[in-house]
Amino acid sequence: MKIDVLVVGAGFAGSVIAERCAAAGRTVLVIDKRKHIGGNAFDELDQHGVLVHRYGPHIFHTNSVSVSDYLSAFTDWIPYDHRVLAKLGTELYPIPINQTTVNKLYGLSLDEAGVAAFFERTRELCNPIQTSEDVVLSSVGRDLCDKFFRGYTRKQWGLNLSELSASVAARIPVRTNTDDRYFTDSFQKMPADGYTKLFARMLDHHNIRVQLSTDFREFRKHSSWNLLFYTGQIDEYFEFKLGKLPYRSLRFEHKHMPAVDQFQPVGTVNYPNEQDFTRITEFKHLTGQKQSGTSIVREYPQDEGDPYYPVPRPENQELFQKYNALSAKERSVLFVGRLAQYRYYNMDQIVAAALKTTQLALLESPLSEPLTV
Repeated sequence: MKIDVLVVGAGFAGSVIAERCAAAGRTVLVIDKRKHIGGNAFDELDQHGVLVHRYGPHIFHTNSVSVSDYLSAFTDWIPYDHRVLAKLGTELYPIPINQTTVNKLYGLSLDEAGVAAFFERTRELCNPIQTSEDVVLSSVGRDLCDKFFRGYTRKQWGLNLSELSASVAARIPVRTNTDDRYFTDSFQKMPADGYTKLFARMLDHHNIRVQLSTDFREFRKHSSWNLLFYTGQIDEYFEFKLGKLPYRSLRFEHKHMPAVDQFQPVGTVNYPNEQDFTRITEFKHLTGQKQSGTSIVREYPQDEGDPYYPVPRPENQELFQKYNALSAKERSVLFVGRLAQYRYYNMDQIVAAALKTTQLALLESPLSEPLTV
């Protein structure tokens, strides 16, 4: 089978690429090994009518007007400011650490300047900063590090803070004010009808065909294409010839409580220490649904299973760069997305990368003759 544009993966990267190629007049086939579109952002109504994110919470936020404008062509939005609490013992504290966190934890009544001075006294400056432990100690000191970061990191990554690149902890800010929003981006909203409906509208084009439950490793044996956009694992594309890149996976434990209207006060509560799971998310906070009963999910990080997070360590980045060098030699193949670029992308960053890559690719690879799929 000869294909014009083949897109491997029907998540954010793949769907954006397919839509842009189709809008430019290209014939596109999208394949995905899962039985649904949407990748890890896939959501659906559970059997109790609650809209749940099957692969953990996906909170959309961006400072990019071009990204929000692009996606707004395929969805309406509802406002949502994500808030996260961390449970220590029986008490809940705002995360990221802010003025309220410090005052409640230590029985203080500091203002913004007082909290800034508190951090100055407690931080342990590390020079140079190389690991996530260096980042946290230099920011808030050892006690807050031990209470909020050390145990959570060990569960989330299966590694100590000192074994992770600085980029991991650098993603989490520390505030001296009382702003308890997890993100501060100018655009923080959720798709009104859910992510899956957004993807379905993106892929609803006469130039796009979607083929699910299709593994690229088998598909490539009997197909050819003019242009390939690959959004899966880069090491899998090359059949792991240089070794496997480490990814962290998750196990999700979904639960519905018919007699409970609200399980927790915010969308997500982190459990940094005692429990095996890292966090609990209650979906009605995210979606704004109004109905009786509620649905939650607990997340259990693990090594085996579907790849969710590239593990940010220097030796892993070194191996990726070797695969990246191989990818540069692939003719008419472009690698886009978290797994293909072995990068801890947010959703808006994936959309931006997909838009840019597709624009450049269409300029460099014009269709020489019409093909049908």
